[in-house]
Amino acid sequence: MRALTWHGKHDVRVDTVDDPEILNPRDAIIKITSTAICGSDLHLYDGYIPTMKAGDILGHEFMGEVVETGAKSTLKKGQRVVVPFTIACGSCFHCTKHQYSACDNGLPAENQDIAQTIYGQPMSGLFGYSHMTGGYAGGQAEYVRVPFSDVGPIVIPDGIEDDKVLFLSDVLPTGWMAAENAQIEPGDTVAVWGCGPVGLFAVQSAFLMGAERVIAIDHFPHRLELARKFGAEIVNFEETKTYDALMEMTGGIGPDACIDSVGLEAHGFFADNILDQIKVSTFLGTDRAHSIRQAILACRKGGRVSMPAVYGGFVDKFPLGAFMEKGLTLKTGQTHVQHYMPALLNAIMEEKIDTTFLISHRMPLERAAEGYKMFHDQQNETTKIVLKPGMDLARAA
Repeated sequence: MRALTWHGKHDVRVDTVDDPEILNPRDAIIKITSTAICGSDLHLYDGYIPTMKAGDILGHEFMGEVVETGAKSTLKKGQRVVVPFTIACGSCFHCTKHQYSACDNGLPAENQDIAQTIYGQPMSGLFGYSHMTGGYAGGQAEYVRVPFSDVGPIVIPDGIEDDKVLFLSDVLPTGWMAAENAQIEPGDTVAVWGCGPVGLFAVQSAFLMGAERVIAIDHFPHRLELARKFGAEIVNFEETKTYDALMEMTGGIGPDACIDSVGLEAHGFFADNILDQIKVSTFLGTDRAHSIRQAILACRKGGRVSMPAVYGGFVDKFPLGAFMEKGLTLKTGQTHVQHYMPALLNAIMEEKIDTTFLISHRMPLERAAEGYKMFHDQQNETTKIVLKPGMDLARAA
């Protein structure tokens, strides 16, 4: 089959690789019909996430048709399914609490030592996201093996096109959980750092949860305009100082809740960000944490901070004193996708949530390397790229 493979920093290629096979009775094989490039994939593309190996198949946002099942799979051939990016068993201590991204069994035993050394405990497995998260082949391919297929994938009713439901695999539940972790109350003012896919879904979700005002922060005009269309007020951090703007917009109190949807590759000409970039480039640090620092400093006393954004290692200059003295609450974590998928599918079917606005480009899988470069270099114009295996090269939009 054809699949997008990682070969180093800024080096991804569509190669011919072995077809996936059933390895466990709970497995299923999915023929991919749509797969998206995620902002988190750019962390792999930029070489920030360790334990990648040449030839690893990328991709964790995908859906398709069931073509083969193991003896204990509950799926049936021919069903259309969206697959969550987290790989969870459904029956361990954490899964029984619906904390699927903390699953004890989603990560193969031979890979658990890596994560335990770095993070203290292993997390769940993830598709296409390094050997630290299991070394699983991802879904930017023609076919993919799905472990625990009796737990993860959600069956999509006939008549609903891929574009409406594809983002149930990751960014929609992630944006929803980000807003939920912010513990939004009716009348709240919520600030969202980053108007990428997760940030834009967090904006929608915050309003649905009762926020009176949402303030979206970014520097890409098109992404800010998308946030404005959902009712958000906007702050362009290249044109104004974010902290000062937030204080002015909230009467000096600060937002009730702050959501960091940026993560470890924060942009901007700020002193702390420049120092972070120097440390990263000289291997003295791992993450550029400007946005989470700014969220903590801007949040009102007694407020809540939600951090759906990906961070991979260690940061310094963390405003721990401000965090403690202001009495803030921080909630974060990989998304418990399986927990949110059914309700969000219903919300899509009832037209309470729109997802298709996000798609800026559709490309054949064969042009995936071009898509990565475009998503990396043209983030104002490129909000989401959907790759379609078998798509005619002439139909790319």
